[in-house]
Amino acid sequence: MRCIPTDAAGITLGVDTHKDFHVAVALDGLGRRLGTLSIPTARSGYEKLAEWANGFGPLQSVGIEGTGSFGAGLTRFLRAEGTRVFEVDRPRRRDQYRSGKSDPIDAELAARAVLAGTATAQPKDTDGEVEMIRTLRITRRSAVKARAQAVNQLKNLLITAPEGLRSELRGLSTAKLVAKVSGFRPGANPSDVQAATKFALRSVARRHQRLSEEISELDEQLDRLVAEAAPELVALEGVGTDTAASLLIGAGDNPERLKNEAAFAHLCGGAPIPASLGKSSVRHRLNPHGNRDANRALYVIALCRMRRDERTRTYVAKRTAEGKTKKEIIRCLKRYIAREVYRILASLSLNKPSILAP
Repeated sequence: MRCIPTDAAGITLGVDTHKDFHVAVALDGLGRRLGTLSIPTARSGYEKLAEWANGFGPLQSVGIEGTGSFGAGLTRFLRAEGTRVFEVDRPRRRDQYRSGKSDPIDAELAARAVLAGTATAQPKDTDGEVEMIRTLRITRRSAVKARAQAVNQLKNLLITAPEGLRSELRGLSTAKLVAKVSGFRPGANPSDVQAATKFALRSVARRHQRLSEEISELDEQLDRLVAEAAPELVALEGVGTDTAASLLIGAGDNPERLKNEAAFAHLCGGAPIPASLGKSSVRHRLNPHGNRDANRALYVIALCRMRRDERTRTYVAKRTAEGKTKKEIIRCLKRYIAREVYRILASLSLNKPSILAP
């Protein structure tokens, strides 16, 4: 650790985050490097970092790489202390070629991005209802994936099962197959192939049942939390619990960090990007970036409205008559839906305190 006394006001920190430790670099207001510190990812380490930085002068701002993953704990701590925190992207390859690659170098690049004003994104809050929804939804997704794997394994076991067992179970739907197989009684110690196959089928079927119960419990909690967090959002045409959860998670617990509805549309990958070059006419292309899950939610809402909403169907007919393709119409609808959703999210942030507030 290298320390240089300074009288320059305003200290800027850059932090390169990892699972078990973080590396921080401090810069003064003139961009001079003041020191480097490595801390453990625990509250004692965060307190040590704050004390170390304040030793140079008043801590002005911090740039953190990975505020939503390894840097989530440090971000929460610093924001609770009233420090301005900015989310910093990973260094570009051309910058790495020029300056090299190491933890202190990455931390310094993060600090310089904040000091130069190129890192302006505010991290999401992770202490409210949306964070609760995110954690439950991640667990539900893994349970759904495991249940699908159980169904595939159940059907694969039937392919090589003895003929008599295959004939008995052939043609059954998944629900009937699971119900029938879960009641098998092959005995505690299978003595032949058929008994062992029944034992395996029963084990997988009961796993499927347990996962179904887990998914139902998670669905119940998600329905409650989403309805409490954004009742106006769920009330929109074509918006259900899953799509509302995707949009809420994309915006975070502090959607006011998004400047306007155009910023939210870009976040969701629903804003077309200009793609005119040279003498070509003005055109736009699809935005492949942004939160892909939120983009999927906008797509699902657009499809639902195209089927059931009379106003949307009228709009689709009008744009089709103008020569627009179905894909182009869906892109337009996604942009309109993003605007509608943003207005609701922006209004929710006005009077919705953090769930941890007294």
